[in-house]
Amino acid sequence: MDAPAAVNAYRLNPVDGFLRRLGLRLLPPRCLLCRAPGANGRELCTDCARDLPWNRSACARCALPLPTPAAACGDCLQHPPPFERLFAPLRYADPLDALIQRFKFRHDLAAGVLLADLLGDALAAVPDDPATRPDLLVPVPLHARRLAERGYNQSLELAKRIAPALQLRIDAAALTRTRATEVQSGLDAKARRQNVHDAFAADPDRVRDRRVALLDDVATTTATAHECSRALLRAGARSVHVWTLARAPARRE
Repeated sequence: MDAPAAVNAYRLNPVDGFLRRLGLRLLPPRCLLCRAPGANGRELCTDCARDLPWNRSACARCALPLPTPAAACGDCLQHPPPFERLFAPLRYADPLDALIQRFKFRHDLAAGVLLADLLGDALAAVPDDPATRPDLLVPVPLHARRLAERGYNQSLELAKRIAPALQLRIDAAALTRTRATEVQSGLDAKARRQNVHDAFAADPDRVRDRRVALLDDVATTTATAHECSRALLRAGARSVHVWTLARAPARRE
């Protein structure tokens, strides 16, 4: 996927929420990656935007980075995912991974604003299809204990910033995490699947007959996306599309 032209042209409307405070800066923006002057009012310069790890060659179903684009990777052919498609405009690689870690674990709100805008730009550049357009934007939930530790749900904060421009309603109560799980980072694919198995539940009254866009920051093995999608479909959702900022390359176990 080429870097969307909208990265330089499209501006998302700031909304009330955790990330908005950094969207109202008075100082000129500086690139978060190289400290050069930011471009187009953002904390990212033109050169660094161009050099981000764009996911140009990937599986069309799960966005797994591939040497050449394919309608479906081997895993999707053998085990079709429950979601319709996973959209990830970037690869989880340097320097994007560091920005995500800064936002997710270090409370770096400036990084969060930039990441949300990059995802929003990429989504806005996708041709609109009324037949598949989501009715609802549902962020992947955190367990209450993890939310208390971190202080915010990064997926919800991303959703708050991109939803107005995409004219989507957020429903953070549509999907809940029913039990605490281990942190996924550091686990292999099998352990990740076991870790999140049956860890989510969806509210039928909120998702029945609706096309749902499930939003998360990163898809690694897609274990979380699979489990969340199954929960939404069991509750009666018409379809599930997964939106993430980045997709991790396949790992050798």
